[in-house]
Amino acid sequence: MATHELRRPFKRPAISDQQRRREISLQRQAQNRRDAQHQARCLASTILTLQPAQYEPAEPDLQLQSETELIPELEIESQEHRRDLRDIDDVRQASRLKGVEARQWFAKQLMLPEWMIDVPERLNTDWYVFARPAGKRCFVVSSNGTTISRLRNGSMLHRFPSALPSGARTSKSSHSGQSYCILDCIFHEPDQTYYVIDMVCWAGMSLYECTTEFRFFWLNSKLVETGACDAPSSYHKFRFSTVPIYNCDQEGLNAAYTGPVPYVKDGLLFCNKHAHYQSGNTPLILVWKDENCSQYVIDTDSKGQVPNKQQVVLELLFDGKLATSDDPPVIFGCLNEDFIQEV
Repeated sequence: MATHELRRPFKRPAISDQQRRREISLQRQAQNRRDAQHQARCLASTILTLQPAQYEPAEPDLQLQSETELIPELEIESQEHRRDLRDIDDVRQASRLKGVEARQWFAKQLMLPEWMIDVPERLNTDWYVFARPAGKRCFVVSSNGTTISRLRNGSMLHRFPSALPSGARTSKSSHSGQSYCILDCIFHEPDQTYYVIDMVCWAGMSLYECTTEFRFFWLNSKLVETGACDAPSSYHKFRFSTVPIYNCDQEGLNAAYTGPVPYVKDGLLFCNKHAHYQSGNTPLILVWKDENCSQYVIDTDSKGQVPNKQQVVLELLFDGKLATSDDPPVIFGCLNEDFIQEV
């Protein structure tokens, strides 16, 4: 039999752009983790192999040069690449920012979902799903005996005492600069409750480089212990609450989609279990909305009324395709060249 006849009669199925970017994001996370581990091993090996003479105070410049030369340039570049606004010192300093600086910093920190335009691979094993509360998305920061919530644009929503770590000036709370907390929340106005959908920092410990699976576990373990989920009091103005999170199998998806919750639903959020918390839009967090799980699936006016006509703004790409401004864009159709020239 000829060689070409032994070839498989099918090609590998094409993957969507969103799935490709999901894989790239996970690969980048894994590479950063390997770089950090390699850097730690390199530093440990450097310290163990240094000669006692290198620690003598008579030659400080020589000691610094010897240690630096033993660290490859790749690790130095990786370390500088990872030092961004998520650095633990910057997060602590940001909790004390005020005015324009605070608005500018917090406006860039939330992790934002993309629209769900395809079904991710291994959805039933590698993803969580939960009903998103309707309300104002915000960061809640507790530090130095006070708690502040900031909206997506960085403006302040509330300043109040809370039961979060270092969130109120009480004898039981810690006022240390090392003790602070940052939560990703949605403020639900009907019951005046902050629903916590993610945990970024807790008691001074950064969770940016932790997986979603660990962050959700830590959130459900630690939040209740502080008393933040208790009814409001003089030292705890607003109640905090977690949301029911499910594995994205058939049972969990049905529970999130149709199950009762103590808040108004605004779609479903799908979270990859292996994702780290990263600022900006990410394909590892997806949102789905329809008329059964969200009251904001169509446009409304300033009074909440549905207009007679729905509007959408499309962009004409260079190849004649009509697309939305989403990232990535959703293609609606294609115009022929003759029509484009006439217009």
